[in-house]
Amino acid sequence: MAVWLTYSLTDFLLFSPQTYDRLFELYNRAIWPLQIVALGLGVAILALLRRPGVRQGRAIAAILAACWLWVGWAFHLERYATINPAATYFAAGFALQALLLAWVGIVRGRLTFQPGKDLARRAGLCLFVLGLAVQPLLGLVGARTWRGVELFGTAPDPTVVATLGLLTTADRVRWELLAVPILWCAIGGAALWAMEAPHTLVMPLVAAASLLLAVWETISGPGPSPPTRAGGDR
Repeated sequence: MAVWLTYSLTDFLLFSPQTYDRLFELYNRAIWPLQIVALGLGVAILALLRRPGVRQGRAIAAILAACWLWVGWAFHLERYATINPAATYFAAGFALQALLLAWVGIVRGRLTFQPGKDLARRAGLCLFVLGLAVQPLLGLVGARTWRGVELFGTAPDPTVVATLGLLTTADRVRWELLAVPILWCAIGGAALWAMEAPHTLVMPLVAAASLLLAVWETISGPGPSPPTRAGGDR
């Protein structure tokens, strides 16, 4: 037991930080120009947030599901698994989240986003903007170049942060949709800690903030029903 206490997370890391950074550089080069498409989808979500309703919820859920499915397959399964065998399980988790988003948001139409409704949901909007526009720049604080930047819709961490932010702006707490993103915050945060990344605490802090906001919304109780719109938003 005493021997195990001498180990740290770094001792269990199967790759170097330089290998991880290089992986993103090669990944970004391979999928170019899909990064532009992904950023466009993020901007589209911002526009959709201005029009609460069932159609809005279905559209945003479809975008998020597509992003989670893409990251699970193109990044985790096709790239990350080459340096980390556990990435196959990560891919399965991302695929599961995509299915949950599709089921709850598209099939059942149970997601409506209202970012300006109250302080908690405005905080959720801030988390979404963090994942979309700020977090991709945090990697540049270290040794990584702009070629290895992580972006919403193509890389795990910004996609997870943006998703948690959006789920916090939903008309009610969907705990079934929070589990996988929060679990990834723990996994991703542990990996960043092991690599001694300068932005190690971002993922755990986002998870903690999302949980606190979700608990607050649950305790406060559901708000009024979202407004309906003509043409099917019922």
